[in-house]
Amino acid sequence: MRRPEKLLLVFFGMIATGKSYLASHWAKQYKLPCYNSDRIRKKLAGMRPETGQQEDVDQGIYTPEFSRLTYDTLIDHAEKHFREDPQAVVVLDGSYQSLAERELLRKTFSGRVRLEFVHCFCSEDVIKERLQKRAVDPDAVSDGTWEIYQAQKKRFQPVSAQEEVMEINTDAPVAELLQKVSDTILA
Repeated sequence: MRRPEKLLLVFFGMIATGKSYLASHWAKQYKLPCYNSDRIRKKLAGMRPETGQQEDVDQGIYTPEFSRLTYDTLIDHAEKHFREDPQAVVVLDGSYQSLAERELLRKTFSGRVRLEFVHCFCSEDVIKERLQKRAVDPDAVSDGTWEIYQAQKKRFQPVSAQEEVMEINTDAPVAELLQKVSDTILA
């Protein structure tokens, strides 16, 4: 991989759209640090990543305050890498469901870091299928459910025309998706 100077690559989208799978595989392919909001959230709560935490929407470790702490911690992790390595490449993975949350990243890293967003999406049928598989997977980190997806769908702010974002449908095979991301981001 050609190492761009200070790249922050943010995979985002609603639950079960494949963003975490794609982000972790892309980072692993290039041996890069990848910070996942679900893992960070559970670490902050003193939990193992695989510990199920079935909460109602906006409750428990999913309150707006705990979510703020989680997303601030993602920023802190990226900042640490950029301070330590003048050519760091860092991958963040989270829903970043509000325009304000995405704008915060832009303001935080503006002029210092090349910032690229990858918006992951797929059909609702695929989301439902992924959530059903996740519900019986003992190693699943995400606590997302169909009910949480429905709530998130109501509040997820679509990408605006002013945002420069790579849109990627995650219904395709992962090798194809990884290549598409690399071709776009590393071009």
